Amino acid sequence: MTSMPDPADRVLARASLAEGNPTGWFEQLYTAAARGEAEVPWTRGMPTTDLIAWAAEHPGASRRALVVGSALGDDSELLASAGWAVTGFDVAPTAVEAARARFPESTVDYVVADLLNPPSDWHHAFDLVVEIMNIQAMPRDFRPAALTSLAGFLAPGGTAIVSEVAEESTDVETWQSPPWPFSRAEVESVAQDGVTLVSLQRIRGGARHWATFTR
Repeated sequence: MTSMPDPADRVLARASLAEGNPTGWFEQLYTAAARGEAEVPWTRGMPTTDLIAWAAEHPGASRRALVVGSALGDDSELLASAGWAVTGFDVAPTAVEAARARFPESTVDYVVADLLNPPSDWHHAFDLVVEIMNIQAMPRDFRPAALTSLAGFLAPGGTAIVSEVAEESTDVETWQSPPWPFSRAEVESVAQDGVTLVSLQRIRGGARHWATFTR
């Protein structure tokens, strides 16, 4: 029996990591997708279901929100429609350009930025920080720096949402990466630099962590 070839995201991720670059493959994948040569597996043309429910109960009232790995803009637009002043960033310029093209009248500020080397003026600058299934695309060696950046974005009194695939629900020995699942302890490690854990639960039948933090 002929085995199926690995999807483009895994092939590109392995090549990028072999070069010591944990994020370069995102732009390569979006560029290939724009040419019709690959699919971006996390773009579904609608906001994250769990964030839809959260946003319905938490209007923004013009407070500042930051969406990590904003991709094609669905989660950013959801939060903007709920009254948040949203900045959506992605390391892939092609993704940022595509989001701007999809939503030409948007109030969202879509920018190119790297979570591993973020703008200094984002430190303690956002009342809401949303990280949903982005850092899990990085191997564990790169996660501590990414999570430190994430914690650093949160303003006093703000809320951070972190949701990743739960390692506890997977067979790690046979798991095909990326993404690399998150342990509970890794999610909890966002509680640093004055940030504290508010709640942590397993959602979607235990398949994902959903955590909230505050400063």
